[in-house]
Amino acid sequence: MSIFASVELGPPVEVFALNKACNDDPNPNKVNLGVGAYRTNEGKPWILPVVKKAEAAIVADGSLNHEYLPVLGMDTITNAASTLLLGEDSDALKSKRAFGVQCLSGTGALRLGAEFLARILKRTTFYYSDPTWENHHKVFLYAGFTEPKTYRYWHQETRAIDFAGMMEDLDNAPEGAVVILHACAHNPTGIDPTEDQWKQIADMCEKRKLFPFFDSAYQGFASGDPNKDAFAVRYFVSRGFELFCAQSFAKNFGLYNERIGNLTVVQKEATTSAAVASQITLLVRGMYSNPPAFGSRIVSRVLNDKDLRNEWMECIKTMSSRIITMRKALYDELVALKTPGTWEHITNQIGMFSYTGLNEAQVQILIKEFSIYLLKTGRISMCGLNESNVAYVARAIHAAVTRGE
Repeated sequence: MSIFASVELGPPVEVFALNKACNDDPNPNKVNLGVGAYRTNEGKPWILPVVKKAEAAIVADGSLNHEYLPVLGMDTITNAASTLLLGEDSDALKSKRAFGVQCLSGTGALRLGAEFLARILKRTTFYYSDPTWENHHKVFLYAGFTEPKTYRYWHQETRAIDFAGMMEDLDNAPEGAVVILHACAHNPTGIDPTEDQWKQIADMCEKRKLFPFFDSAYQGFASGDPNKDAFAVRYFVSRGFELFCAQSFAKNFGLYNERIGNLTVVQKEATTSAAVASQITLLVRGMYSNPPAFGSRIVSRVLNDKDLRNEWMECIKTMSSRIITMRKALYDELVALKTPGTWEHITNQIGMFSYTGLNEAQVQILIKEFSIYLLKTGRISMCGLNESNVAYVARAIHAAVTRGE
């Protein structure tokens, strides 16, 4: 008998199963609202023009080769990424209290940071929002954490943050627990704390001696302004917190399959940097040895060249503004149809996703009767909407909601 005979079939990943079902669906009116990737108004993937320029320059550069990168990545990308996050005038960077590590996109940065916290600092408890990106739970458990906990976040009735619940749960967290915080454009709800609420969250983390681990997957993509989207992280750093932040360049550069990310490490003293970097080096060596080059060269060229960086800023404004336009369009259609309930949360939310408030039965109506594919939680990717399908989607939502009355 094969040694693999005892291996059980794992459950399907919902979003991937949705994508396959949508691709296989012959309905010409089908709409994919599950995929977490930007689409144009024509429903097509978009290669940023500035990325094309950087790619062409890399290909034409005869000095480049395919040698291994350093274990912690290229300085040009890690410095640029951490500077994008913390700001040009960051004291943490100037004083060498902060540094970056090139990672396999945001997921890899989360895993590397979690491995360090579990293996080196012996942390066992982590908190994540309810709801959150489904991979947070898996990444931290696989890294060695043993006590997953949630803090309240989404309030179904108000379609807003359950801030009182969140604060109560964090107040009950044990000292030293790691808290995963979405830096901006919370996935899946699209609802972010206000600046004042972020200050209260910082107060609570300080009071309970919690370790903040930010997940920054949408800097610039959320609002069109990378500085605005970095407020929470920069505020915590200004307060003197030691923290990790996982950065992804999948969304804001459209480099989904290049797996380029960064783990920014912020410490109280520069004297600990060498030891921390040495332990991270050993972790990387034992997992994937060293990072890939192509995506990092693209991001590095763009962020370190003034003209290319300015062009990138225009690209992220293009993406964020289209999403904002689609939010308003969907809201306007639902209001015009007099769809029962309140829908202001759609325009109040930010970033790629919207938590619609639709229940699982309503979601099944959308999938089975209208070929509109979305997660069972009611989360939709705003990028899947365009001028050609937003009215159809609104009519389908209206039908699903009114049927359930």
